[in-house]
Order: sequence, then C-alpha cells, then structure tokens
Amino acid sequence: IIGGGTMGADVAAIFAAGGMGVDIVQRPGKTRDSLPERLARSVAELGGVLRPDVVLHDAPRDVPWLQAGIVVESVSEDLPLKQRIFAELDALAPAHIPLTSNSSSFPISQIADGLKGAPRMLGLHFFMPAHLVPLVEVVRSDATDPAVAQSVFELMQRLRRKPVMVAKDIPGFLANRMQHALMREAWSLIERGIATPEDVDIAVRYGFGFRYVAAGPILQKEMSGLDVNYLASRTVFPDLCNDAEPAAKLAAKVKAGEIGMKSGKGFYDWPAERIAKVKARYQTALKRGLDILEAEDEAD
Repeated sequence: IIGGGTMGADVAAIFAAGGMGVDIVQRPGKTRDSLPERLARSVAELGGVLRPDVVLHDAPRDVPWLQAGIVVESVSEDLPLKQRIFAELDALAPAHIPLTSNSSSFPISQIADGLKGAPRMLGLHFFMPAHLVPLVEVVRSDATDPAVAQSVFELMQRLRRKPVMVAKDIPGFLANRMQHALMREAWSLIERGIATPEDVDIAVRYGFGFRYVAAGPILQKEMSGLDVNYLASRTVFPDLCNDAEPAAKLAAKVKAGEIGMKSGKGFYDWPAERIAKVKARYQTALKRGLDILEAEDEAD
C-alpha cells in the first residue's frame, strides 16, 4: 500500500483481515505515528486481529519486492505525484505484479501515460470507509491487460469485496458517475427552492435509497416493471437538470469556506458534539447494512 492515510489504512485492513501480509509506505510524521492504531481499529471492525506481518516503510525502495503480490497506490489526489510514483513502481516492482491506483478522479490512462508497464496498471477504487463499504471498482484503460484486471477482480472476491469491472476509465468510473447524476439533480432542486437540503436527505434515505440495500436500480425496475419506468422516463427526463457547471448555491458555500463537518458549517451546522454523534450513527448504520448483505451472500 502506497500511502497510509485514511483510505490507505482501511485498504490495508482489508488485506490484513484477509490473512495477508501487508507492506505500507508512509513517510515519518503524524500520519505514520497514528497508522498502527487506525489500522488495528479497522481490522477489528472486520472481525480480525492486526497481524505482525504488517510492516511500515519510509519509501517504495524499502519494500521487499520479491514477496509482493499487488500494489495499491492511495496517496493524495495529485496527478503529477501519482505519475511519479507509478514511474518508480514500474521500475521497482517485478513485471508480473499488478500496479493499481485508488484514485477517485484521475483515470489510470493518465497516471500510466507513457509507461512501459501500462498493461499491468489499472484503477482499484475503494469507497470510504473502505473496510466497511464492500464495493470496489476494477477500472481498465485501453492499455490494461484484461487478464491482469480479471486476476485483481478475483482477488477482491476472495477478500469478500464486491468488485465491478469498469471496461473504460471514463470520468467518475461507474458508481461516482451515477452518484454525481443524482447530486446534480439534488443541488438543482435545492437551487430552485423546490426542496430543502433536509427534504433531499429524507427523500433519499427513506425512499429509493432505503430500497437500494435490497435491490439495485435495475433490479428494482425489473420488479416494478420496465414498462412503467419507460413511461415515467418519457415524462421526467426532459425536465431533469442538465447543467454543465455545479449549482450556484453549492459554489457559494465552497467560496465562503462553509464546506461541511471540516469547517463546522455547510448546509447544516456542525458543532463538535453533533459531528461525533452523526459519525457514530453513520458507522453503526453501515455495519448493520453490511450484516444484511453478508447474510445474503452466505445464504447464496
């Protein structure tokens, strides 16, 4: 794992809880100092115990490369930085090892541009908190060897993840692309005064979002009838927001520094005690949802 921040630690926990040794590259500093505690907590939440063969390193060159099986880069969203790291990894890692990026915004084709090892490079996109959200996107570029992508897909399955294969590294990949389509309409409804932020959150959590634990959007429409969805789409599609820029109210909040929990204010107010309460409820809800899905998998 290259990068031991929030995402890197939780991704490392998935491998460690799956019985694998893990090498984590993280420079000395506060993030490195807190890493063992964060990692142990996430492994425990997966029902495991932190193994002694989780080892921290200062730089990629310190990793015992002959023992490595896969690399997951999880540094900050900085394209030149990722490109430099992948060039270094391409030189250090044996040629059979998949090199993957957890980037949520940069396509692997940009990160791997010009590198000899591009056929073994692919996106491996986890979602926060990575150890609790089962979905993983395995993202191919035109240069990615499909056999390498398939091997990573199968590894994720063995680690009890729910991988999806994204055949082209388009912006947003699969899940975030659908999420942004939803958010564009949500911001538009707020912008037009049709609904409040609270209304939007309630409509999703207690409406169609509530159903999505039981059935994805396609399966749900198969249950209600594709004909019904087709007729509704003809009415609703022409009126949906199709703006190419983020909503003005969202832009104004960002410009004012009111960016949510990190600043203490967004569309909601966030005193410290409320942040702690909401985060605890969120974690509990995720774990309960995960229990439901895992019970279904065991039954299948």
